[in-house]
Amino acid sequence: MFDRSKFLDIEPYDRQDAEAACQRLKAHPEYIYALATALYPEVSEEAYARRKAFTAGVLARLDEVHGYDDFQKKITCGVFLEAILEHTVDEFTYSGIQENLDPDESYLFISNHRDIVLDCALLDLALYRSGYPICEMAIGDNLLSNSFIEDIFKLNGAIIVKRDLPVREKYLETVRLSEYFVERIASGKSVWVAQKSGRSKDGLDVTHPSIVKMLHLAKKREGVPFSEVIRNCHIVPVAVSYEYDPNDVSKAREEVVTMHNDGDYRKGRYEDVFSMIRGLREYKGDVHITFGKPLRDEYANADDVAREIDRQIHLGYRLCDTNWFCYDYLNGSSENAAQYADLDKDAFLSRFGHLNEEVRTFIINSYANPVRSRLEELR
Repeated sequence: MFDRSKFLDIEPYDRQDAEAACQRLKAHPEYIYALATALYPEVSEEAYARRKAFTAGVLARLDEVHGYDDFQKKITCGVFLEAILEHTVDEFTYSGIQENLDPDESYLFISNHRDIVLDCALLDLALYRSGYPICEMAIGDNLLSNSFIEDIFKLNGAIIVKRDLPVREKYLETVRLSEYFVERIASGKSVWVAQKSGRSKDGLDVTHPSIVKMLHLAKKREGVPFSEVIRNCHIVPVAVSYEYDPNDVSKAREEVVTMHNDGDYRKGRYEDVFSMIRGLREYKGDVHITFGKPLRDEYANADDVAREIDRQIHLGYRLCDTNWFCYDYLNGSSENAAQYADLDKDAFLSRFGHLNEEVRTFIINSYANPVRSRLEELR
């Protein structure tokens, strides 16, 4: 039996907490309108009408919310994501749900991490459209820059991962998080977590074994073998691919600055918020999500589990024209030209024309790396 009382400070809003948060949102419709403005920033009658319709659509549904599942289905999937897809995505597709997942089973979805908000949100939308239960999502408390954002996240099934803690407290919190994940999945609820802390900025999707080790911490103290915990978590690797990354320039600049400062980069107070907004409102082209096969084998250690997650993500990643073009461009080749025949190559490269060579090369490599990962798996 899942005991919510042990996790009240980190679990998503449910029941009265969800209803109270919705009342706070209703009391401040200007916050919803501000979110609509972030999605539709243009100065035009059409944008003004879109902002009003978005705000009205959210406010009209808040009284129907009695838990985060309601909010995710009625508002996030019903209003928010539909607006984003219409405005910034050419085609949203997904595969592997019917073939690999059982609607009566709960899973730990582990995906590559490209966008702060959309990776899990679009995964949920794919599940929702397919008639499958949606999931909770693990996020760092560094994203909770104000109470409005905290309400929005926890109404969307957010599990709060506490980052800035002293060493001993951090360990104890990690054990508690491990307990939450394992018990929540055992209780019948699916959970999403990124394959590593922080987004992939270089296009190399590699699972940190520490994420896998964390799953075993709580049950290890009870003497439960590692392989049994992994088997009971029903891990499903998920590959999320974007034709265009709205944050490609900011990611590259951050990484280049980090490299020149011995690994040190200090984010501005609202930098994550700006990244979230940019990721939501800017053009993404085609987006695809591939649900892999649940890990059923016996695994001896976290490295082996991480390797299988990586393998499925690299092979499941939907390579776009931008990926193939950048791969050929860096190799001085046209070997894969058929894969990007319809891409306006000059327009794509002109997006980075104002940048210095180091940043520009980093970005092009970030698009090429998923191709390299795929080819490496096929060798």
